[in-house]
Amino acid sequence: MLKKAEDVFLPLLKSEGISLVHIEYKLERGGWILRVYIDKEGGVTVEDCAHMSRELGQLLDVEDIIPTSYSLEVSSPGLDRPLKKEEDFIKYSGRRVRIKASDYVSGRRNFKGELLGLTDGEVMVKVEGGGVFAIPLSSILKANLETKMNRL
Repeated sequence: MLKKAEDVFLPLLKSEGISLVHIEYKLERGGWILRVYIDKEGGVTVEDCAHMSRELGQLLDVEDIIPTSYSLEVSSPGLDRPLKKEEDFIKYSGRRVRIKASDYVSGRRNFKGELLGLTDGEVMVKVEGGGVFAIPLSSILKANLETKMNRL
């Protein structure tokens, strides 16, 4: 169902100059939620999210992809945006990241440090305290940009 939604959304998003970051469909306290995370060069605005919510909602009504009652939320990925695609690991090279792997890499599964990029299917991370690790993209469970907040 999410793949079909993605296939339906992509042409519209592309025509608007917006990229699809991630889609999730979750049962929460208030019922089913379809969350669509979008981004564009320079970042998305509240107006972008409202506009795309209307447009994607109309597409969903026409295509009738979701079999149950749900709420649609369109949002920016936020400061700690998830990294999902190969392009993300290239685009955000040089930024701070947190990565959790399914398999151990040199005795660890959690990494925090500077993203060095993607080489031959492996995400390269220079961790705090030194050391560079090559984490197979296929074993990454979760990866997010990390924001470093200044403490007062």
